[in-house]
Amino acid sequence: MNSQRNLELLVISDVHLGTYGCHAKELLHYLKTVNPNKLILNGDIIDMWNFSKSYFPSSHMDVIRQIMKMASNGTQVYYVTGNHDEMLRKYSDLQLGNLEIVDKLLLDIDGKKMWIFHGDVFDSSTKGYAKLLAKLGGKGYDFLILINRFINWLLQLVGKEKLSISKMVKDGVKKAVAFVSDFESTAAEIAIEKEYDYVICGHIHMPKIKTIKNDKGSVTYMNSGDWIENLTSLEYHEGKWTIFHYDQSYINLVHPQEKFQQENIVMKILAS
Repeated sequence: MNSQRNLELLVISDVHLGTYGCHAKELLHYLKTVNPNKLILNGDIIDMWNFSKSYFPSSHMDVIRQIMKMASNGTQVYYVTGNHDEMLRKYSDLQLGNLEIVDKLLLDIDGKKMWIFHGDVFDSSTKGYAKLLAKLGGKGYDFLILINRFINWLLQLVGKEKLSISKMVKDGVKKAVAFVSDFESTAAEIAIEKEYDYVICGHIHMPKIKTIKNDKGSVTYMNSGDWIENLTSLEYHEGKWTIFHYDQSYINLVHPQEKFQQENIVMKILAS
């Protein structure tokens, strides 16, 4: 019996394959449970900023294999480039079977116009000298995620609820909160000017669906979130958009050997 859910459209972003924070096993499990007509990978799928030959587990490669399998089985896959996988931008508009690499995507769905892009174009920290600082910050963020996993492992041992340190830091910084608000407003304003019905972004790791209005009109702003902290996607089926949240009970589905290696790395770092 086919246990897959049929979807018209599926949007995921900010997977960051190749980093310790990526929940590749959970994403792989999720992808195996859905059958979308169109799959939109809205940027930062492979983290080429922090790519290391010493860390690219088989589970991360399995996600890539699953996406290619979906494409070969008839799903139209659009890979929208982001800042962490910007190296792919030189291949923009390349099409291989059902897989197409683009910098942005315009789609019509049920008579509605959609504008889909990653969102780093609004972020000055991804350009010039600030880009180098952002890359260094990305490595620090990955280290923070690694520490967070170790802490959550300890909390789980004593029966305590897990926490997200990085999310607490971001939520507590007023500048970060203001940036998110400005990001959403800017995307919406441009979309309204262009008379789009939907604008879909990634980049800021904040899943959301909301209507934004100004004196020129309104637009539905959506963000697919990420597969580092929120484990979310956007699903469209039977005329309705929803945010999918991966079942939290699956968070610790990590291969024992891989989990041991991650915890061992943390212990070495703390001991140094």
